[in-house]
Amino acid sequence: MEDFINDQAIADILEQASGPDPARVREIVARARELKGLPPEDVAVLLQAEDPGLDALVCEAAHDIKNAIYGNRLVMFAPLYTSNYCSNNCLYCGFRKDNRGLKRVALTSEEIAEEVRILERQGHKRLLMLCGEQKGKKSFDFFIEAIGTAYATMTENGGEIRRINVEVAPQDVEGFRRLKAADIGTYVLFQETYHHDTYRVMHPTGPKADYLWRLSAMDRAMEAGIDDVGIGALFGLYDYRFEVLGLLHHARHLDEKFGVGPHTISVPRLEPALNAPAAIRPPHPVSDHDFKRIVAILRLAVPYTGMILSTRERPEVRREVFQVGISQISAGSRTNPGGYHSGEEGMDDAAQFNLGDTRSLDEVIYDISGQGHIPSFCTACYRLGRTGRDFMDLAKPGLIQKFCRTNAIMTYLEYLVDYASPETRRVGEELIARLVGDTGENGTRELLAERLSRIRNGERDLYI
Repeated sequence: MEDFINDQAIADILEQASGPDPARVREIVARARELKGLPPEDVAVLLQAEDPGLDALVCEAAHDIKNAIYGNRLVMFAPLYTSNYCSNNCLYCGFRKDNRGLKRVALTSEEIAEEVRILERQGHKRLLMLCGEQKGKKSFDFFIEAIGTAYATMTENGGEIRRINVEVAPQDVEGFRRLKAADIGTYVLFQETYHHDTYRVMHPTGPKADYLWRLSAMDRAMEAGIDDVGIGALFGLYDYRFEVLGLLHHARHLDEKFGVGPHTISVPRLEPALNAPAAIRPPHPVSDHDFKRIVAILRLAVPYTGMILSTRERPEVRREVFQVGISQISAGSRTNPGGYHSGEEGMDDAAQFNLGDTRSLDEVIYDISGQGHIPSFCTACYRLGRTGRDFMDLAKPGLIQKFCRTNAIMTYLEYLVDYASPETRRVGEELIARLVGDTGENGTRELLAERLSRIRNGERDLYI
């Protein structure tokens, strides 16, 4: 297991980049617009450029880069927790083993199916399935079965889950092969903090205390054939500038070793959680202003990578960062097993953390549609084999949105016809009309119009 995170080297990069010259900042931003990414030394400069005018320059570039590669779509998903039993004692998590006030829940197969039916009837097509790290009945074996249960559960109006991404404890290569065989999309795992000393403090006991086993998980996943992986850091545990560079080193390591970087980077920020001291009093709190800068700078640094934002953040913060690089979002989320059936907003005594955005999927879609974003439920790339290096070969030069835009609009119309409230459908139909009108004349507009007509006539799951 290779430890490619050198704390002192990262600290030195930040020190050497302190007090940056505004002219250098402008030059770095200009180079970022070439869509080739940025080295850690340049990212360190941007992280320490505090001038409001330079902030605006970075955010404008991030907006343009995201649109150049992914367009103005936002991919929608929902998390599904199967269990909150956990052997770890992470100081920031409500699921921690020593939390005696947490109501422990482990869903049965039928309860998982009921959660999926509720999500399908809201309009969801993509899930992120999660569970605590616990051996026994609700262990990895059961989690594999749960994936099959979710895929097999269908409802009226063509309700189905078309793609399941997973966030589960690190496995050995054979375990990752089992996940691959279960037909997962992306394997997601957060290092939480890349700073070694902070990691030790935050993970005092349990299997998660092994920094290197967690850091090397993506290597084993890729060796097992999972070519789409997602990394992340939990902002607020340590200096956010260090964590951004840690994420960048991780992404570069994967790219250099396997020829493909992470499919996604997640940017969760600490939110309060029951009896979790580090979540209640974050050691290194990140302001809304700095959080927006984090998202924008990451978009410049790794332009080809999808960026995920959860419902940890308040609606007003989400609206802000949608504009500077986010491409995937959760909506209508619950972080407690069984939360969709119970109707709780993920803030009861069984939840992993409190939510900042408790709106329904329909309310979120109404909101982002009014901002001109395209809500997307597309899963075409996974099912057509546009994953790993094949995806990156399209994403890096900005060619992927040739497929993504059309597929997004088609899945958006499916949602509007089958699930949307009257007001959301009205706003959505107006946006789709504008999007079709803005589509080029080289045959794409005709193709899109023809596919949309077929959807209105009852066909579903069309994609290119």
